[in-house]
Amino acid sequence: KVHHRRSIRLEGYDYTQPGAYFITLVTADRACVLGEIVDGTMRLNAAGRMVEREWKRLASRFPSVRLGAFVIMPN
Repeated sequence: KVHHRRSIRLEGYDYTQPGAYFITLVTADRACVLGEIVDGTMRLNAAGRMVEREWKRLASRFPSVRLGAFVIMPN
């Protein structure tokens, strides 16, 4: 059985045009694989550091991309 999500995209909007986009990524089953919260601070593990490094590289790989603020949570 395949789960199909309802699209939240704005009907008729051209997402290839320049604009600001909010992106949320979640790990499979919300497993905490990117690090842990210790004393209220996120401590990235190796996988979390890789995600951070690759996120920061996006702008150099795609010159039209401008990155804003981002947060990496455990899952």
